Amino acid sequence: MGAVTGLSASRRFLRTRIKTGLARSRNSLLPAVQMTACAVGAYAFAEYVLGHTGPLFAATSSLIALGFSRDPRLRRVMEVGLGCTIGIVIGDLLLHWLGAGIWQAAVVLLFSILVARFLDSGTIFTTQLGLQSLLVVLLPAPAGGPFTRSLDAVVGGIFALLVTILMPKDPRREPRQDVRKILHELAEVLRECADGLVDNDSTKAWHALIRGRNCQPLVDRMRQTLRASGEVATLAPLYRRHRDELAGLEQSLEFIDLALRNSRVFARRLTSAINHTALSDEAIDSISEVLMETAAAVDELSLGLAELHDGARRAHLRGARQDLIEIASRLHPKMLDVQKLEGETVVMLFRPLMVDLLEASGMDSREARDMLPPL
Repeated sequence: MGAVTGLSASRRFLRTRIKTGLARSRNSLLPAVQMTACAVGAYAFAEYVLGHTGPLFAATSSLIALGFSRDPRLRRVMEVGLGCTIGIVIGDLLLHWLGAGIWQAAVVLLFSILVARFLDSGTIFTTQLGLQSLLVVLLPAPAGGPFTRSLDAVVGGIFALLVTILMPKDPRREPRQDVRKILHELAEVLRECADGLVDNDSTKAWHALIRGRNCQPLVDRMRQTLRASGEVATLAPLYRRHRDELAGLEQSLEFIDLALRNSRVFARRLTSAINHTALSDEAIDSISEVLMETAAAVDELSLGLAELHDGARRAHLRGARQDLIEIASRLHPKMLDVQKLEGETVVMLFRPLMVDLLEASGMDSREARDMLPPL
């Protein structure tokens, strides 16, 4: 029986892995074509136009500069080019002073890494600088001198920038996917809090707190995506008109981040309120209803921020804003049948979260605060 269960689990795992892998490969088809064309083009240019022999660094630097990373490409191009050049300079100087050999290579590599970390925090910059200084010590210089590799790296970076400008992907696609994931998690945090209230189960509220904490990497990832997307929108004339939209997403993300942080504070306090039976049945019904309605409004906000078409986006945002305004107008302890001090604290901690969501939907800060009933 155990063997059958294990075999069934293995099959499910393999099916999931294959399905995930196929989806990942399908989504990566266009970037893969771009990277291939860029690497081959940079190699061919360096070999046939510049006359370099085996210009591998032209191909590799273009692959690094494009890649699948969410870091801005212009920074990656600079890191590759500068790291390559400085690494060759350091390697040549130390080779002249120390000579060639294994222990010299170790000294050169250690020194190069420390210099790279002193100059910049970029991982690519450190890798390129250390690699180039090591190659200078261990391998003979290519025809044309050691700085041929530096020129090849610059060629690869330029080709990567040309691909970004001439064949860009829609810079709004990844930020939309990211904001949809973040807001889905926020809505689920609120729903888990509501379930914990209704079921009188503080463990569910605590799980909501943990889920909210796990959202921070998603926020950090979206910030990286927005930086890279803003660069694409700036470099590529085709998408330059979308810079304002990306700026709006970036502003909304800051308020969503605040809402997530406030949701964690709220979930922690709610856990305590459940444990101490601080809420009456009427208050539980009222607050759980508010939480479920807010989760639905967050779903609508997600549709608005992730929408491609301007008209539909405005309609979803307007709908989310109206729903949030209606919920905000009820956020007063007396309106929610809350009597005890600890229960009042739960309501008070939910009010800033609501202001954050209203601001994320496009409302002015002062206007958002005015939507709350006076205390």
